[in-house]
Amino acid sequence: MFSKNKVLVLVSALAVFLLLATQCAPKTVIQTVEVTREVEVEKVVEVEKPVEVEKFVLAGPIPYPEGPLMAGGREPKTFEVDEMIEFRAFDKYCEPAWVTELVKKGLLPPVEERLPKEPFVYKAGFMSDGLGEYGGVWRGVWAAPTEGWNWAAGVSQGWFGIEAIVQEEPVMTGPMFLTKDVSPLPQLAKSWEWSEDGYQLTMHLVEGAKWSDGVEFTSEDIMFLWEDNILDPQVNSWTQASFWTIEGKPIKLEALDDYTIRWTFPVPFPTSQLYNMTNLIFSPGPAHILKPLHPKYNPNTTYQAYRDALPPNKLPIVTMGPWVPVEYKTDEFMVMRRNPYYWKVDERGCQLPYIDEVQWTYARTGVVRTLNTIAGTADHSNVENPETFDETVMRAADPNAPFRVEWGPETLGFSLEINQSKYLGVESERDAAVRELLRDVRFRRALTQAIDRDGLARSLTNGPFFRPWAGGLFPGSQFFDRESVVYYPFSPDTSRALLKQIGLEDTDGDGIVNWTSGPMAGQNVELAMTTWEDISAGATLGQALVLMFQDVGIKVNFRILTNLAMNDANTAGTWELRISRPGQVWATPNIRCKDFAPVTKEFGWHREGEKPEEYADFEKRLMEISDAFCLETDFNKQKELMFEMNRLHTENIYSIGLVVGRYGLMLNKYFKNVPIGTPPFLYQWDFNNFLPEQIWLAEGDRWALGQKEIYPETLPGVHFPYPTWGP
Repeated sequence: MFSKNKVLVLVSALAVFLLLATQCAPKTVIQTVEVTREVEVEKVVEVEKPVEVEKFVLAGPIPYPEGPLMAGGREPKTFEVDEMIEFRAFDKYCEPAWVTELVKKGLLPPVEERLPKEPFVYKAGFMSDGLGEYGGVWRGVWAAPTEGWNWAAGVSQGWFGIEAIVQEEPVMTGPMFLTKDVSPLPQLAKSWEWSEDGYQLTMHLVEGAKWSDGVEFTSEDIMFLWEDNILDPQVNSWTQASFWTIEGKPIKLEALDDYTIRWTFPVPFPTSQLYNMTNLIFSPGPAHILKPLHPKYNPNTTYQAYRDALPPNKLPIVTMGPWVPVEYKTDEFMVMRRNPYYWKVDERGCQLPYIDEVQWTYARTGVVRTLNTIAGTADHSNVENPETFDETVMRAADPNAPFRVEWGPETLGFSLEINQSKYLGVESERDAAVRELLRDVRFRRALTQAIDRDGLARSLTNGPFFRPWAGGLFPGSQFFDRESVVYYPFSPDTSRALLKQIGLEDTDGDGIVNWTSGPMAGQNVELAMTTWEDISAGATLGQALVLMFQDVGIKVNFRILTNLAMNDANTAGTWELRISRPGQVWATPNIRCKDFAPVTKEFGWHREGEKPEEYADFEKRLMEISDAFCLETDFNKQKELMFEMNRLHTENIYSIGLVVGRYGLMLNKYFKNVPIGTPPFLYQWDFNNFLPEQIWLAEGDRWALGQKEIYPETLPGVHFPYPTWGP
């Protein structure tokens, strides 16, 4: 037994140990966790020997480090919006000579009849290489399944730029990086004005703009998207009714006439709503095609049939975009030809696009797109797959390289998302027990501190391309503040202590912790982790995470799923952990102000089903921040809100950041009119940023590249008849 003096010495030694630990880690928050295990006094050893204590000093949080600089980027040249575009009529229009020949043969109306009353005009002073020449091919690669062409109902066209080509919206947000005041640009809505009290916004549509089959685009197309897709709970559109609310009150939309729509808001001057009238969020489909296929207008069909009504191989499809898909072969290739009714022109009145044909090759992963661009057999890629970074940098340094590359801000992140829905997708006692763990911040902290992020960064690529990331806002966001990050460092011992506090212990000696109470008592803690097939880094990260989690006693079963399977699991809520590449909200929350908190039922990792969800206190505060941020117009106040949001997100490990780096934008170096400083990813993805309809190739460069059109001098609707649509 111990004497009184020895006990006092033991207590003093423990106090000195804790004091030294604190002094050795300035700015580190020291936390203790009780380990609930009884220890007999007889088992405590003499003071002169190492002491086993029943309190563990948790590591962190620590200051988040600054990121390295990276050469290769250029500051964008910025303009006033009216220096970039305008809407006006011309006395005379022009088009490719071969298209004029089709007009002369009576196969196509004259260009002035195909264009709007006042077309959208790209001004020459904005173009980085000036007015262009007609002709040439854009060679692309896509690596995600093309589900179909009913984008109004939330169907994917295959990403990689395909969505951006076939969808056009009231406003553009992608090229906001080119504007001096970072404001949305007019597009299908040529102008708008607020009412004096700020509760209404009236938009004026381009008069006489036509779909690619020659049918006029009107407010009917807008209202069909709104009433019969977004507001229809049976349609799984990209956004639903809950998204279009402010402080829980609905936004209203009405058509005043064929070319005028009016928004009515529950609060005055919610200017951030303009950011929602853009790509995916508000992309109208052709009402004249889709209405007869919708159950509201056709009692002989179903909602599933409506969603699948425009299959990928039934072409051409009807679009407002610059090119129209005319041929598709599953998992092989796709061909798009110029849209003869495209409603944009250059400053001479010459109808866009300049390039005649877009050719797509299918690949299993996005890595192929980068490798093909390096080899000169494709014209564009985003450097986003870490295994290609070294090769890209090395090849780009060669003056004979067929491409150029620019590096953007730190917005390329990989994270581990955690399903925190209490009810959606819970089908068994085991599911309920897992969700209880995932909703426990201590368990999420155990996961994050089991991760060696420096090791993950080194496993992806050589050099300073990636570094640790805590999650939340990307360091490249203009709203990011390093002081807002609560960063928990790598500490497996901390993870083990937290698991023990929760009541998870290895009771059967197999190295995996068990539940010690409840219906799962005695069972191993096993989790399912997935990733998308087109995120090539997901495989590397997933395999590493399996080992790191196993080291602290958590078994994880990892699988790579198709995009379709991942999307289905997301909708049904039947997933647990997933490795993702987060989107725009974490770079530009000002245009995704409802996406960083569960203010809508479709929030990423706390999705709500038919049963109302339960939210943690910090989530409720995030919802309040979202509502306030959406209405705030003062940048400094917006940044204060984002500081609090990021602190709450990282402090509560709402998602687990893994590593972060920079995207590189690769483009054929012969392409003209690529805007200076174009980011591959910021307010939107690449194709929405560099405005492909105004990019051109000089004739000599086309010959040098050995380009060959698959369907020269052909047009959709002339050489490729539109199909007859029916249920």
